[in-house]
Amino acid sequence: MSRTRTEQIVDDVTFEVERGKILEFARATHTQDQVHTDTAIARANGFNDVLATPTHVAVAGHYRDQRGFVTSLGLAMERVVVGKVRWEYFRPLAAGDKLRGRRRVVSDERREGKRSGQMRLITLATDYIDARGDVVVRQSEVLVERGEQA
Repeated sequence: MSRTRTEQIVDDVTFEVERGKILEFARATHTQDQVHTDTAIARANGFNDVLATPTHVAVAGHYRDQRGFVTSLGLAMERVVVGKVRWEYFRPLAAGDKLRGRRRVVSDERREGKRSGQMRLITLATDYIDARGDVVVRQSEVLVERGEQA
């Protein structure tokens, strides 16, 4: 196994947590808690607006330069799968929050696979920062670039 430790910044993204997107995520994930769908209930529970569902920051992908990201890491996109994603919340996200996400490479390693030859595992971390400068969500993900098939 070969491992490269790096803190390379691969992209920055800025977006607003939109009420309409929150409702789309709530429907798609069959969310039952009405703090995600009803502003009055969210406010009655002490929040300024409806709350985003746990995977909401995935919407950042719509604002990123995905082609530039793939190119900067030298990935063969047709061989890439997501191995793992984890979100750590420091506070709930609500409609109207403005976030900036800075994605960086935490590690980049190669391993020998049992069936697919050498694999590349890239661990990424994104800190989503609010308008006050506080980290509100940290997303960790592992991308796996499978080896070329013979």
